Amino acid sequence: MEDYPSKLLAKAVEQLSTLPGIGRRTALRLALHLLRQEKEDVSTLGNAIINLRKDINYCSECYNISDLELCDICSSPKRNSNYICVVEDIRDVMAIENTAQFKGKYHVLGGIISPMDGIGPSDLRINELVERVKKGEVEEVILALSTTMEGDTTNYYIYKQLKELDVKVSTLAQGISSGDELEFADELTLGRSLLNRIPYESTFAK
Repeated sequence: MEDYPSKLLAKAVEQLSTLPGIGRRTALRLALHLLRQEKEDVSTLGNAIINLRKDINYCSECYNISDLELCDICSSPKRNSNYICVVEDIRDVMAIENTAQFKGKYHVLGGIISPMDGIGPSDLRINELVERVKKGEVEEVILALSTTMEGDTTNYYIYKQLKELDVKVSTLAQGISSGDELEFADELTLGRSLLNRIPYESTFAK
């Protein structure tokens, strides 16, 4: 345990080091950087973080992050409700939106099935997706999850849940490398994979 000259500094380093990818040395550099800033600037940063956690909402329809009950995408009359793109989290929504190739709506699962991490189907918003489809407005569900074993498992589970419903189920075309996550795919590749999506059944081994 490092010996800090101030308990307040030690507490700040301890909290900053809980952030993903931030070790104690980096946390110390960040804390010292904040000490060199104007108090007003640090207060603005602190309030932004507090308000993020306190006031942010999750869209009641797609579960995307939103300032209001419905996110801008779900409330937009320009978006097509017949197409739902299923993604793992908000980062994937942002990645697909950056391609400007998708004009439908989204469904954010909040993760993917991962038994090693104790995450099962009931921990995700799969039932909510099924209920959206049962309303009859959705024509196509596009599975846009990471091309990992966990992503493939989640895709198959969702497909099985939707199989008996009157809806087309598709997935991204080849282009995203196996093991990749959508947020790291370049916009051109991701956009083409989305436009050239294929029926999910065609991915089954012959």
